[in-house]
Amino acid sequence: MSNVKKYSAECLGTFVLTFMGCGSAVFLGAAAGGGHLAVAFAFGLSIVAMAYAIGSVSGCHINPAVSFAMLLDKRLSVVDFAGYVIAQVIGALVAAALLALFVSFGIEDMTGALGSNGVANAGGITGGIIIEVVLTFIFLLTILCVTANEKMASVAGIVIGLTLTFVHIVGIPLTGTSVNPARSIGPALLAGGAPLADVWVFILGPLIGAALAVLVYRFIIKK
Repeated sequence: MSNVKKYSAECLGTFVLTFMGCGSAVFLGAAAGGGHLAVAFAFGLSIVAMAYAIGSVSGCHINPAVSFAMLLDKRLSVVDFAGYVIAQVIGALVAAALLALFVSFGIEDMTGALGSNGVANAGGITGGIIIEVVLTFIFLLTILCVTANEKMASVAGIVIGLTLTFVHIVGIPLTGTSVNPARSIGPALLAGGAPLADVWVFILGPLIGAALAVLVYRFIIKK
């Protein structure tokens, strides 16, 4: 598979994830109740759709934390890791730009920041990092285990999508749930202000969570 195709698939997949996930928050709101669950399922179903659409092309990482875990587990080269991350950030930025365009038409942004993540409800920076580490650890450990088992190949997309859904159910009231640096960077770059100032939390937290997931997988679970 050519690098151009793989990177293009990652860009497209991250665009869909960010537009549909953050878009559901922007247009519906993410308050507890229907909006909360709708946003969680929008992110999860985006993963399911993209897993079966582009999984055979790039593996459907559409998340720098996933690519980082695959790099640490020696399933991805350094060159591809760099290419994937660049493509993912571009896809998320294009999605955020499209959301900003809709908002410019007069559609209300229910989040006030294009679905950006924040730390205010998580008790500040420390709380934000901790919740992102924990949620990403759970998400990435699931991905590492499912994708390593050939018997799970046919349902891997569904399992991963549902896992992303349930970590969002917990994380949305706290940080808006990142577990994906690209999904955080795109909206934050256009929103500016506090989301941009705090975006490092949603880069560092998921990367730490991914690294911990690899450690647990390799030393406890991997056969």
